[in-house]
Amino acid sequence: MERSMLGHAGYLTTIPQNALNSMIDVVKGIEPEMGYGAILQVSEIEAAMRESRIRKTKTVCTYCGVGCSFDLWTEESATERRILKVEPAEGPANGISTCIKGKFGWEYVNSPDRLTSPLIREGDRFRKATWDEALTLIAEKFTSIKNTYGPDALSFISSSKCTNEESYLMQKLARAVIGTNNMDNCSRYCQSPATVGLFRTVGYGGDAGSISDIEQAGLVLIVGSNTAESHPVLATRVKRAHKLRGQKLIVADIREHEMARRADVFFRPNPGTDLIWLSAITRYIFDNGLANTAFLTQWVNHIDEYRQSLEHFTLAMASERCGVAVETLEKVARMIAEADGVCVLWAMGVTQHSMGSDTSTAISNLLLATGNYMRSGAGAYPLRGHNNVQGASDHGAMPNFLPGYQSVDDPDIRSRFERAWGVALPAATGLDNHQMIDAIHEGKLRAMYLFGEEMSLVDSNANFVSSALAKLDFFVVQDIFFSDTCRYADVILPASPSLEKEGTFTSTERRMQRLYQVFQPLGESRPDWRIIQDVANRLGANWNYRHPSEIYTEIAALTPLMAGVTYERLAGYKTLQWPVAADGSDQPLLYTKNFHFPDGKARFYPVPWSEPTDQTNQEFDLHLNNGRLLEHFHEGNMTYRTEGIRAKTPCTFVEVSPALAVERGITTGSLVQLTSRYGQVKVQAVVTDRVEGKQLYMPMNSTEEAVNRLTSRHTDTATHTPAYKETSVSMRVLEPHGESPLPRTNSRFGKPTPQRGVEVERKWQRADYRMPGNPLIQIQPAKES
Repeated sequence: MERSMLGHAGYLTTIPQNALNSMIDVVKGIEPEMGYGAILQVSEIEAAMRESRIRKTKTVCTYCGVGCSFDLWTEESATERRILKVEPAEGPANGISTCIKGKFGWEYVNSPDRLTSPLIREGDRFRKATWDEALTLIAEKFTSIKNTYGPDALSFISSSKCTNEESYLMQKLARAVIGTNNMDNCSRYCQSPATVGLFRTVGYGGDAGSISDIEQAGLVLIVGSNTAESHPVLATRVKRAHKLRGQKLIVADIREHEMARRADVFFRPNPGTDLIWLSAITRYIFDNGLANTAFLTQWVNHIDEYRQSLEHFTLAMASERCGVAVETLEKVARMIAEADGVCVLWAMGVTQHSMGSDTSTAISNLLLATGNYMRSGAGAYPLRGHNNVQGASDHGAMPNFLPGYQSVDDPDIRSRFERAWGVALPAATGLDNHQMIDAIHEGKLRAMYLFGEEMSLVDSNANFVSSALAKLDFFVVQDIFFSDTCRYADVILPASPSLEKEGTFTSTERRMQRLYQVFQPLGESRPDWRIIQDVANRLGANWNYRHPSEIYTEIAALTPLMAGVTYERLAGYKTLQWPVAADGSDQPLLYTKNFHFPDGKARFYPVPWSEPTDQTNQEFDLHLNNGRLLEHFHEGNMTYRTEGIRAKTPCTFVEVSPALAVERGITTGSLVQLTSRYGQVKVQAVVTDRVEGKQLYMPMNSTEEAVNRLTSRHTDTATHTPAYKETSVSMRVLEPHGESPLPRTNSRFGKPTPQRGVEVERKWQRADYRMPGNPLIQIQPAKES
């Protein structure tokens, strides 16, 4: 999967083999007298030869939100361009670590499936077109629809895979050129509830600190996050602190994933009940004098109102509703209250529920009650799923916010942007992703411009979404591949991936980083920022950005949150974590002097609980959970094009518990049909104890059998984030026996790292075990708690 040991980027690989053999023989002859110095000199000579042929370019990973950065080794000729090696050079977020996707998942960049010219629909087919044809048609159609139905008949969706500068231009196109706030990005599908929970309680919608702060915590609580697979490099930091520093780990999840198996305390609450046990242990902490009263007195408002709202959340009530023993909840409460710093990590297992915003709020309430803000090793850490889902929202790709979370309905803010852009701006909140689909079915929305988003598969109730996209009068899709969503387009524009452009990404820890161009765009494809500018200018704008740095100069001038961001301050491996003051000083620790409210204090925010939607019944008797895989990313448009990764996990599957497998006559490899109230899929089973009882788990990583053909249109009430995790299905066995959907060497059939010899976990338990390379570091055996 990597060419570093295949004669391209490894040591002593530039010298022809016959010459190298002779040199080795000579060195062997003189080594006894001269030592290894001679060998090293040969290596240094060869390294200098190799450097002249290999280019190293710093970039930022384009998969999850951890923000790993590294040097990409490449070699290019007139007929071929090769990615030789990924080499982390002590990246700010990842150090020297990468995951399987960041290390090997780059073959898609040179894939023969890449779009390399514009396409225009003619009937049921697409034909190649020139850029002039495509841009002219887009301008004509957008203008006609705007003149006939008004600007709010058009909508725009930005990409969380693309750069901050590109999201900024997309929202500027929507607002300043077309005149609508119908603008969104895929944070609507995942992280908006976490942002709302933080807005309500502490003021900013971002992580409280850095990944290094998580390592300093005395205790980490993970709720609804399969961290080891979704954010693997970040997970290694928790594993390391847990193993070497004695950090305590509590995991609450309906599935026993890797982090659950490592935890000091793991418990499985019933689906959709996290808000209950979080509120109950917060009440227990108050009732038993365990709250941080000094912190609350100085820094938190609405204490009495909030405590009253907890009246019904007793441990007994939580135990009954959540299916967790009172003793476990009491132990968790005391561990949190007594820990020297608590960080809470959560993801889509919390946010993708009908109570996602309220549960996220309950997490922040718990942290406030225990004084776990305003210091390193403490705070809220919603783990962002995409490389730039944080940045897309930060830079205005939302229906209610201009860049920097500046409200569209604030006349003073609008006036500032109007002066800068020279046009009047719409004041009413626009449609979000979810509302856009309903508006298409209602005949209110006629056109859409979408880039870097597989909307037909990633939105919930995919069949309903696809039928909406087919109804659009005019649909423009901008992507690097002919995706499933492209099937509904009228014009398809070929874009460039991250390695073919420059810009910035913002990671889960609010860390802004530059990426540098590695290759020229393939064929006639173009960087997204340039395409958006071309579309805007065809519609009458007069934009003249020559480089993304010029775009960011404009952003910084209009956005106090990023006032001091410049490309010079982000050069190389330098980073900034917003907010960034005009003098370039940033805030790795988000809250140090105050919270982001007028009086500087945080706020308790009472939240009620309601029953989850789409509950099981006699017909749909199984609960289906869904989520990510370590090896693949979302629908797999990028990772399935890397042969080595696909060989490890070639297709999707559904996890079935051993008890349910016996009951239904299922074995690993059985072909089953899952049917919900909204659709059906056929998929092979993997029998595993990671799930229990009538719980199922299906990865989201498939285009052929997409899990969202089963999910509903129910949403979180505050954000319209789909309740993906609230899905009930029936299961019918189609073929009781079949080949396993995964190779037998896949870690899901055994240990996390299949190996010969003594397992490393057993080595760690030995009293005399020392860390390799440092005899002073000794692993302490786990103590009984």
